[in-house]
Amino acid sequence: MADFIRKVGEKENRKLRAQRRHIQTVWMGFGMMGLVGWAVAVPALLGTSLGVLLDKRYPGIHSWTLTLLIVGLSIGCLNAWYWIDKEGKKIQAELEEKDD
Repeated sequence: MADFIRKVGEKENRKLRAQRRHIQTVWMGFGMMGLVGWAVAVPALLGTSLGVLLDKRYPGIHSWTLTLLIVGLSIGCLNAWYWIDKEGKKIQAELEEKDD
């Protein structure tokens, strides 16, 4: 019986913590979306700008603009993945810490 009461108490505590963190989580989610958007957009725009400049100065068969746009998007996606993974690990560590 004591084990059952302990488990119910733990579940109640988790629900109360989740309710308190809900507002923080929503705003944190919006902030993360902004971070991810900028993390992808900035390298893509920089790559495109450099590509346009190179295409004007050194025209050739292949498009520098398209090539550097793809490189910028790739770097931006890797950058966003890094930040999301970092935040996910931080959230997981907080959850594990609170459960102990």
